[in-house]
Amino acid sequence: MILFVDACVRAHSRTKKLAEALLTKLNEETIHISLEDISFAVTDEDYLKKRDDLISKGAFDDDMFALARQFATADTIVIAAPYWDLSFPAKLKQYIEAINVLGVTFEYTSDGFPKGLCKADKLYYVMTAGGNYVPEEFGFSYIKALAQNFYGIKDVEMIKAIGLDIMGADVEAIMDEAFVYVEQNIE
Repeated sequence: MILFVDACVRAHSRTKKLAEALLTKLNEETIHISLEDISFAVTDEDYLKKRDDLISKGAFDDDMFALARQFATADTIVIAAPYWDLSFPAKLKQYIEAINVLGVTFEYTSDGFPKGLCKADKLYYVMTAGGNYVPEEFGFSYIKALAQNFYGIKDVEMIKAIGLDIMGADVEAIMDEAFVYVEQNIE
């Protein structure tokens, strides 16, 4: 089962189109989560107290952990996140806070290092950007570090199309190049 985490909000999102091409190529049962449709709880002291209490009791069947359980059991994960303001949409950060659950998506070793508990063996990070200045450490590298070091998902790949809003850019050619990459390189 593929978990499609959709952080796209625009009706004609180029990131979403690229992610949909990837999903078509992967051709597996997909669960689609539109982050735009989720009202995440505010991470305040009351929220953290409740969360910590549930974790200490091992009450992982609580609805608070539904997204984390879903993430942990996915076979493959596709995250579609446009590159905004040197990162990704805030809803994706809220989602990460919701799934980063000790005892569900990761645990700590006796040495204090995280150990992944997720089933997925592959995570695709799909993004598009209007410009060409796209330092990976502000978006993709953060997701990759979490996937590999906390969730146990070692195979993390970025699929991207950049430079789309530069004056004179051939948007169609740039997107076509990304679509061809998916078609030729994804199994």
